[in-house]
Amino acid sequence: MDVIEKIRNKEVLELLAESDKITRKYHSTDVTLERAIFLSWYCEKGDCKFCYMSSQKDRIDEPNKARRHVKGIYAEAELTKRMGWNIEFLSGGYGVYSTEEIQEISETIYDITDNPVWLNIGITDELDKYGEEIIGITGAVETANPEFHDEVCPSKSMDDIKSMLVNAEELGFKKAITIIIGLGEELDHLNDLFDLIEELDIDRIIFYSLNPHPDTEYNLTPQPASLYYASIVAAVRIRFPHIEIITGTWTDNLANIGVLLKAGSNGLTKFPLFKMYGNRYGRRVEEEVRWADRKLKGSFSDLSLLECENNLRPELDPFIQRYIDMCYDNINIKKI
Repeated sequence: MDVIEKIRNKEVLELLAESDKITRKYHSTDVTLERAIFLSWYCEKGDCKFCYMSSQKDRIDEPNKARRHVKGIYAEAELTKRMGWNIEFLSGGYGVYSTEEIQEISETIYDITDNPVWLNIGITDELDKYGEEIIGITGAVETANPEFHDEVCPSKSMDDIKSMLVNAEELGFKKAITIIIGLGEELDHLNDLFDLIEELDIDRIIFYSLNPHPDTEYNLTPQPASLYYASIVAAVRIRFPHIEIITGTWTDNLANIGVLLKAGSNGLTKFPLFKMYGNRYGRRVEEEVRWADRKLKGSFSDLSLLECENNLRPELDPFIQRYIDMCYDNINIKKI
């Protein structure tokens, strides 16, 4: 029986047992903590039906004012390094930054973290402008069935995303895609995802659970069931034992983490980092990893890691301190 039929028959525990076994065979037991760093809060396309930025486009008259202060971006990169986290990717909406600006930011973050970064900056034909500061390119596919993709993300051509990732491979970059679970996809759309991974020889897949945002078409849509989400991840792990899998979940679904790790996840993402670090929410993530019998890289609770006496970029200190203060201000937070 193939994996799709097992999901259809609700044989999820069998899938999880198999995917966990495969993960331990082909990967270490390490679990990474991943932080997506956003460069801005504006997107000139702004019509992906689930996206927060689609709710903001008409409210922003001057897109340049939606750009983050670059020192805040660098401060965030510095703190993720101190915590032992990875940068999942640099991300920003269309029409805000030039390629040259993104390249400069990427170079600086590479210098800060000693690790090249992934990019998730939309469809571009200027990948040849980037160099050793970039490790890979992420295509925001979101849902793999071509017709459903065009319905959910009408301005992001699937063919253009695929062409960009082919170009990325030709230039020596790794390739990743993002997939959102819970948009209304059909189970048979998994075949489209399998075909896409095979066609593009994808190195990394990042799954997210739908987080319904106000003022979007999905604002009243329930989030996907945890076992459904885990079964999709498990199916990909079983079909593609070597692929890197990152999974995202929000603070109201931290209980997803254990089953997602059993499903084959190598890393965790989508956390409001500075609202969680050092408090009971961050410690809950660590407990989920421990009870999945996996080993966490980095910390979600060690406040001593935040301080550094010999910061090589003292101009960032006020921005770094602002984030550190947020962590301490949220130590006793009861609800996020």
